[in-house]
Amino acid sequence: MTRYLIAGAHGMLGHDLQEALAGRDVRALGRAELDITDADAVSRAVAGADVVINAAAYTAVDAAESDEESAYAINATGAGLLASAAAEADARFVQVSTDYVFHGDASSPYPEDAPLDPLGAYGRTKAAGERLVRSAHPGAHIVRTAWLYGRHGASFPRTMLRLAAERETVSVVTDQLGQPTWTGDLAAAIVSLLDADAPAGTYHGTNGGEASWFGFARAVFEIAGLDPERVQPTDSASFVRPAPRPGYSVLGHDAWTRVGLTPPRAWRDALAAAWESGALAG
Repeated sequence: MTRYLIAGAHGMLGHDLQEALAGRDVRALGRAELDITDADAVSRAVAGADVVINAAAYTAVDAAESDEESAYAINATGAGLLASAAAEADARFVQVSTDYVFHGDASSPYPEDAPLDPLGAYGRTKAAGERLVRSAHPGAHIVRTAWLYGRHGASFPRTMLRLAAERETVSVVTDQLGQPTWTGDLAAAIVSLLDADAPAGTYHGTNGGEASWFGFARAVFEIAGLDPERVQPTDSASFVRPAPRPGYSVLGHDAWTRVGLTPPRAWRDALAAAWESGALAG
């Protein structure tokens, strides 16, 4: 039986990976059980695994601007250590990456082979992680994703529903475009990639289509039976934060079709399924 190791198992994606792999031989380790920046601990954890999935990440985008060293330790050094240990153990490896590795100034979906050009510290550390993973484990799968929401932990839809209960209107930016992505679909996509023994390389694990945060918020209101007109448009200048946000984070999915796999479904269909499953409940 194939033996799986999930690093970062207690995060939003980590929980859904465990559900997607239910019934299989899975060892799920969170931060308390595995420090991925400790080479010896990583080697011990990976020993005996056939597949290693790295869902661990430093995702505090704004905090990374003033503490890039900590972000680099997890997003780059830790990813490289896991990939190196997986290669040594002859295990397959999946690294979860992000749209933040791109500059965000495109006008059409970023292909998987687009040059990396991150805007801020978080993106730089994730881009460095991709490079270290490719160097340590040429057979790795790198799966980039974006705008995640799910059952476990804080998420944009849950925040919108909380705000809807607290105030009459909510202001949301219209000038950032991306792909709302359900972690349930991302987990399923990663498992399908592994089960199909797909070729090594980079894949974009986002739901299809595109939306602004404003459009996403209105869709959340609609699906919850609330008046979407309560969501009011604004722009990024009204929400100045330490880290720059990519203006355009839409990712292309050509790699899936090239290897004969179906890319993740449209984001609105995924949102409806997530709502029906109870994944957006507060």
